[in-house]
Order: sequence, then structure tokens, then C-alpha cells
Amino acid sequence: MNGLKTNSMNKKLTIALVAHDQRKADMVEWAMFNADTLSRHHLVCTGTTGNLIRDAFEKKGIKVEVSCMNSGPLGGDAEIAALVVRNQVNLAIFLIDDLTAQPHEADIQMLLRQCRIHNVPIACNRYSADLMITSSLWDNEEYEPSLPRYIHYDRED
Repeated sequence: MNGLKTNSMNKKLTIALVAHDQRKADMVEWAMFNADTLSRHHLVCTGTTGNLIRDAFEKKGIKVEVSCMNSGPLGGDAEIAALVVRNQVNLAIFLIDDLTAQPHEADIQMLLRQCRIHNVPIACNRYSADLMITSSLWDNEEYEPSLPRYIHYDRED
């Protein structure tokens, strides 16, 4: 096994991976460190990040299911946010470059906000990503995350 020792994580999760340009190398390194775990799940990524991860896995002969959206500045962050809203993402890892202004800051904030609203765990650094991906709660059949109570905004459709 590469990287962290993890639980069995029997559920197939959809994990969103997003990284700004200055953090892409960190994301690829993190993904390779957690390759054994990630290869058992479906990865949805912004375009360039997803291609870099797919290429790194292929070079090591690791099969992984990667769906690439557009690059972040071309709407990829918004596409992943839409998946979050539709409850199609279980975990998001977003390595943000906090030292560089981003032209698509509104999309970045939207993705972060939708993860918070829809109770999707989101890690913005490697340490929190490692903690989240190795959590035993993923395999605990009895664990049911409590949902935020937005009573004022809840609607019956």
C-alpha cells in the first residue's frame, strides 16, 4: 500500500480534487501518497488537475476512474459545485493558493459555500485531506451525518 494506512473504505465514494496552479504539484504528490485508497473511488477533478493525476497514476500502472470537468477558470469549479448541490460528491479536496489572486474567485467561493451548505467535507490542505480520507466514519454503517438546519430556507417540493 502506498501512503497512509487506511480503513477498508468499502463504499465507493465520489471524491472531488481541485488544485490551483501553484498547488498542483502538491495535489499530485498527495494523490500518489493516497493512491491505494483513491484508486478504489471515482475522482472528479477540474481539467488540468485531473489530467495530471491521471497521468501520474498511469505512469505507476495504477488504474483510477477520473472524470475531468473544465479547468477552474473556465467553469470547472462551478461544475463541481453543481455536483455537490445534486449530492453527487462525498468528499472534496481543494488545495487553494492563498497567496495568488484568482480571476475566478467567485466560483471558488461558490464551491466552498456549497460544500458547507450541503454538508460535504472539504479539505483545503494536505493534513486535513489525510485526516478526512482515513476517517473510519466512511465505513460505519450506523453513522449518519447530521444535516445543517436551514429551516427558514427548506422547501417542500
